[in-house]
Amino acid sequence: MTLGYKAVYPEEAIQAHMAFLARRRSLRPSEEYRVPTEDEWQEFLGHFERRKVSIGACGRAFGTPCIHEHACVRCPMLWPDPAQRARLAEIRDNLIARIAEAETEGWLGEVEGLLVSLAGAEEKLSQLDRGRGQHTAVDLGIPTMPGDR
Repeated sequence: MTLGYKAVYPEEAIQAHMAFLARRRSLRPSEEYRVPTEDEWQEFLGHFERRKVSIGACGRAFGTPCIHEHACVRCPMLWPDPAQRARLAEIRDNLIARIAEAETEGWLGEVEGLLVSLAGAEEKLSQLDRGRGQHTAVDLGIPTMPGDR
């Protein structure tokens, strides 16, 4: 059994990792390791509340700007909400209608931008479809130690 724990929790690896963290922390400014003020903590918590959008949640990191100017359906950081699949399909259908109108009117710049959004909407829908039915248990078997066979 001791050999099993040695394999799972190798002390040398843990010590090396802790030493690595200590070295990295020594290179960073010490003021980063202080207790945050109440305002800073509220801003941090509020970040996650402000990441909720109509079709899911934005996964961008704290303190980073939105590079897609809030065109969330285009963004790879949008985590679509399965409960909002119908809304996302409605957005996709609306984009298809807007592309047809833009093509009819000769608004080629509009068509180009709408096609990017349509590709994003279709990708988000396929993400949701791939995620369906994937919540099944997988039998990993019982682990054995080398030489137990």
